Amino acid sequence: MALRREIAYLMNIPFLKYQKIYYLFSIALVLGSLTSLLVFGLKLGIDFTGTNVVELEFKDKAPEKAVIEKDLADLKLGTITFQSIGEKGVLVRLKSIDEKTHQGILARLKDAEEQRFETIEPLVNRELGLETKITLILSALAAVSYIVFAFRKISYPLKSWQFGAAALVSLFFDFLILFGFFSILGKFYQMEINIPLITAILVVFGYSISESIVVFDRIRENLLRREKNLSFEEIVNNSLNRTVVRLITTGVGALLILLAIFFFGGESLKYFSLVLIMGIATEIYSSIFIAGPFIVALVKWKNKELTRTSKGV
Repeated sequence: MALRREIAYLMNIPFLKYQKIYYLFSIALVLGSLTSLLVFGLKLGIDFTGTNVVELEFKDKAPEKAVIEKDLADLKLGTITFQSIGEKGVLVRLKSIDEKTHQGILARLKDAEEQRFETIEPLVNRELGLETKITLILSALAAVSYIVFAFRKISYPLKSWQFGAAALVSLFFDFLILFGFFSILGKFYQMEINIPLITAILVVFGYSISESIVVFDRIRENLLRREKNLSFEEIVNNSLNRTVVRLITTGVGALLILLAIFFFGGESLKYFSLVLIMGIATEIYSSIFIAGPFIVALVKWKNKELTRTSKGV
């Protein structure tokens, strides 16, 4: 801890010197994510779209999963799960399909006789989806309320609620980039959004809020101290220098563990860990290059408006 603090104080990186570059790069990422979402959309898994279950019995021993997947590949069924039933039976669980696709499956598996075909409602129903959205909104409001409360003694150069609004901008950026990433993976790698990925998204949500609060907390402390009568921009830059080591070390520590899970944790954890990797990396970027520069931009805009008003423009 002491070593990290010493490194932070020795650092004097001019983060705010290249604000325009951050803005241009961030805008490019946002536009890219929006374009991807509009063009490709999100590929929802069977947890959201409902499920069809097909129970099959083969004449001889049931083939391996890879053989069945190969036979059904041209139907583009998305994620399929298999469950063995004895030596000859297989239970196939896949997204909701129409009758034409159903008959296509039976035509390609000629050695199998259908024992059962039924539709199961999606695990994530409308009520649960609404509850998740409400939870996310309330969590975001709680984080903003904390920032507003923590900054209650500060009214200059910005009001406390404006710091909370800046935290929301950073949070919105993180999620927009993350969902743009989802749409690309869904299009080119057939990644589907399911319950485990929603769990990973909630983890990223909490991490994003936490890291933004860390940055703003340091800015608040330095504003109250008003060190050496520094300007607001200098205070923000010093605050970023004193938190960047903490953000990077904790973030890299988490990323190393997640990379190990991604490469060695098995197929079922691959996309779960990938979402966390992308979310944490995006949050490190937004905490350093969006949260601080954004409030500095707000102050500059506010000062310009005051100058125009005083001149009667």
